[in-house]
Amino acid sequence: DGTAQQFRDCYGPTWGRQLARTRPSPGNHEYHTEGGAGYFGYFGAAAGESKTGYYAYDQLDRATYQSQESHEFDRMIDRTTPALASQRGSATARGTALRPVSTTAATIGRLSVPRLNMTAMVREGIDLHTLALAVGHIPGTPLPGETGNVALAGHRDTFFRGLRNLKTNDEIRFATVDGDFTYVVESISIVEPDDVGVLASSAASVLTLVTCYPFSYTGNAPKRFVARARQVSPLATPTILQ
Repeated sequence: DGTAQQFRDCYGPTWGRQLARTRPSPGNHEYHTEGGAGYFGYFGAAAGESKTGYYAYDQLDRATYQSQESHEFDRMIDRTTPALASQRGSATARGTALRPVSTTAATIGRLSVPRLNMTAMVREGIDLHTLALAVGHIPGTPLPGETGNVALAGHRDTFFRGLRNLKTNDEIRFATVDGDFTYVVESISIVEPDDVGVLASSAASVLTLVTCYPFSYTGNAPKRFVARARQVSPLATPTILQ
């Protein structure tokens, strides 16, 4: 995770003897510690300025997007007219969305896991650009408020990093301009990357979170971490699948 102690214990006994000749370049795991403090502390002047470099700029883009979209999302809620606010409340009570959310790089809403202090804006799509900025809604799966399996994907070293501490019965909240939805985690599993069963349709209203696993793996992680949660508020009426 890029702590100073890990650099001393792991890097030090091997390549550490070449420390004076090393020209390091930080990656995402170095920033698992705030500001990459362990990395910059260990390599010193050779690491350069602590807030420059590719990953630092990538981190800045992500933080800027999240801040701007969160602010705009709150403004959209605040601008809701009393009549629409009433409709929004009715839709929430029914467990349905007022209208489909646009699927053209649109921000869908805000996902949060209160116990983990984890919050992220959710955007449509799972392309590289989308997942660099937000949690992605997997195309072809329902939207919040629609019956079925709402599926979201995120990177294990950014927005979904906190899922390593997720537990069954944890509460997950998904706020949208058309309603607020609460889910409770029922199961956590580790599956193969090609296991598409986790995205299968459901007669109930459920939420599935998917990220790579293990969380601390270096390189392309070989497994997938899957959390399945059922919608508990508002209560939704199950649909009989044909």
